[in-house]
Amino acid sequence: MKAALGVIAAALVLTSGCTQKDWIDRTLVTVDVTGVWEGKQIVTGPILTREIVLVLQQQGAKVTGEIRNLGTGGFIGATPVEGTVNGDTLSLSGRGISVVLQVNGDEMTGSGDLINYGIKMDLRRRPQ
Repeated sequence: MKAALGVIAAALVLTSGCTQKDWIDRTLVTVDVTGVWEGKQIVTGPILTREIVLVLQQQGAKVTGEIRNLGTGGFIGATPVEGTVNGDTLSLSGRGISVVLQVNGDEMTGSGDLINYGIKMDLRRRPQ
């Protein structure tokens, strides 16, 4: 009887640790991407470079905003985007676009998809 209780107690202790978040997740600092970011979007397919502005608002891990094309590459306009920040990684998507960016201070770079083409982005935060 004591052996059975010992096994049950050990199982409860071991499984209770599985339901908690990993300690790294609890201590991970998420970067703040709120602000205006300027830079280039390079479309790979027909190679095309566009000057863009990314305007972002962040609440917790949730990010909303828009990508504005400054009229280069044959398109003027804005595309609404939304996504999440996890640590120093920003994932955004909107109409026809999906991108993952690595944030390093006031710079972010990454790649993704624009409709049927690949894209690369290189952005810097606009000083306030």
